[in-house]
Amino acid sequence: MTDAKVETISRLAQWRIDNFGASTYKRSDPFKIGIWNWHLSIEKNRYLYIRLFPEPSRLSKEQLPPPFARFMLRVTTTGTNRRPHISPVYERLLRTSDDFVWPIDSALQGRFIIDVEFLDLKIYSPNGGEGKSIWPDDIILQALATQSTLRCLSRMLDESIHADVTINTADGSVKAHRAILSASSPVFHSMFLHDLREKESSMIDIEDMSTESCTALLSYLYGTIKQEDFWKHRLALLGAANKYDIADLKNACEESLLEDINSGNVLERLQEAWLYQLNKLKKGCLTYLFDFGKIYDVRDEINNFFRQADRDLMLEMFQQVLTVWKPA
Repeated sequence: MTDAKVETISRLAQWRIDNFGASTYKRSDPFKIGIWNWHLSIEKNRYLYIRLFPEPSRLSKEQLPPPFARFMLRVTTTGTNRRPHISPVYERLLRTSDDFVWPIDSALQGRFIIDVEFLDLKIYSPNGGEGKSIWPDDIILQALATQSTLRCLSRMLDESIHADVTINTADGSVKAHRAILSASSPVFHSMFLHDLREKESSMIDIEDMSTESCTALLSYLYGTIKQEDFWKHRLALLGAANKYDIADLKNACEESLLEDINSGNVLERLQEAWLYQLNKLKKGCLTYLFDFGKIYDVRDEINNFFRQADRDLMLEMFQQVLTVWKPA
């Protein structure tokens, strides 16, 4: 019904009622403000009662927390000089139609308009604490800003827009921006801060990385790396993260290497963990070998490993053996 439709714009909802007639009750169609669907209803008795309430969710997966609303209402009779009825500013936690009612001591005739202006809508945690306004929507705003920034950074890297430093790799070179490098790594920052060769020549030698691996490193620093590139180059990225003191990348590599330990790579991972002081990865490898008994699966490779392993690492492995096999 047209008479039940509520028009909305921004935070304002407007219900135009052409004729209440002999009815004693009328409810609007649902309308959306914020993240909730709402209803208005009017009931005529001795007074005119106006209610505002959110539409209940039908499915459990759609359950939304009840809104804590700050709002005001205005009722205007069209075609007359009568002053509008304006409510005070209400603040209510609204769950059902019983949570808010505004009585008007007036018998409205003919066409009239009900305006609801939402001044704020908050969500409260079930565990208590301060309510959080849904306006402005920080999550959406931050997501849009992040996407825009990443698009710009991706273009800067891919198209070498105003690139001011050249990185020489083992098999080629790539362009980058000293501001991005300096902000990402204290080592790079020091290179360009002091009168070192890199500052004067605008060139950095990273000859222990291939161009492909170095491009993956830059993609990480610019925030545009793809999962498959990270996975493919994570050992090279780990070495670069350690060398240039990029702590978050080092942690990401350690977590990734910890996820897919198996008999074919556990000794190599253990060596990497020792070399780069990755305690979580080292513990994971030792647990895999001794607590889970997988040391027997690598018996053919263990002799070569012991010939190359650090003495302190071998001592730690021996202590792990004693811990696991200690008599009860």
